[in-house]
Amino acid sequence: MTLVGRLVAPTGVEEGWVTVVSDRVAATGTGSPGEVHDRVDVPGLLLPGLVDMHCHGALGTAFGDDAGALAARHHHRHGTTTLLASLASAAPESLLAQVRALVPQWRGGLVDGVHLEGPYLAAACRGAHSADALRDPDPHELRRLLDAGQGSVRMVTLAPELDGAADLVREIVARDVVAAVGHTAATTVQTRRALDAGANVATHLFNGMAPLHHREPGPVLAVLDDDRTRCELIGDGVHLADDVLRWAWELLDPDRRILVSDASPATGLPDGELEAFDQTLRKDGLRVWTADGRTLAGSASTLLDVVRHVVAAGVPLHEAVRAASATPALAIGLADRGALAPGMRADVVVVDDRLQPHGVMRAGVWL
Repeated sequence: MTLVGRLVAPTGVEEGWVTVVSDRVAATGTGSPGEVHDRVDVPGLLLPGLVDMHCHGALGTAFGDDAGALAARHHHRHGTTTLLASLASAAPESLLAQVRALVPQWRGGLVDGVHLEGPYLAAACRGAHSADALRDPDPHELRRLLDAGQGSVRMVTLAPELDGAADLVREIVARDVVAAVGHTAATTVQTRRALDAGANVATHLFNGMAPLHHREPGPVLAVLDDDRTRCELIGDGVHLADDVLRWAWELLDPDRRILVSDASPATGLPDGELEAFDQTLRKDGLRVWTADGRTLAGSASTLLDVVRHVVAAGVPLHEAVRAASATPALAIGLADRGALAPGMRADVVVVDDRLQPHGVMRAGVWL
């Protein structure tokens, strides 16, 4: 099958084509493909499948729940063809059970790995994570979690200021897992210690972090100033002011920008209350709050929603798409995703000029 239309390439939008054979991109080109078998003219834009490395659920279900597959399929249908199932902080045995429950979904290709957001987070910056579920870094528990995941755990977020954090970062990296800093009130020195130990991702930059201060710049300056570190941005128009988003975008090189949804189980639901993360949440439009209305509890957006907002905020389309596809794919070690190029997995999203989805191909199959 050869798809012909306007391709969103790394440098801009151009007329072109993509040939898919089985589950792979066999060839691509600009202009017309000439006479080809099984040609499909696409009346819209062709994007690489989006890669969301921070996603907690949808349709009232969280990853790790029995119905977590429902959440994965919701995001697939909305253009996220690769995703990490993010797990919030939980009691030791509960978190272990959630990791084990995700292994069959990972082996079956429904999710593409697991992200442990916690439980080694700072209480002062815990956001919607349960205070009772937080604890100091525990190498024994980490090994149990990684062993239970059987290779599925691709990223662990922790706060650099906790006792033993730098040592735990070294252990995470030694297991070929990404170490990320987040939900932290660390000083700049503490954060740099974790980065020097091997952490190379900032989990949702600015959110769940001590703010930048002129006497103690904290984690924000440390990660922005370190060229080794890629930074997640929740560009949904709720978590970050557009001015802050644009400022960070200009500071970061293209291969350091990562757009994420941080989608909560409220994604895809009507407004109202729901139970998730062992508490009551309230969805109000794109905002998801804890019951007291004081704390954001993830987003109600898919990653394509985030791309749409970021473009509306003034970011060039091709830059936003790269930050939601190729860059996160490289960050989590999935080098065959996130681009329309020969040899890559055939993940294609067809959108109209308003960036609304009209078709999603995942591994060569139309969903």
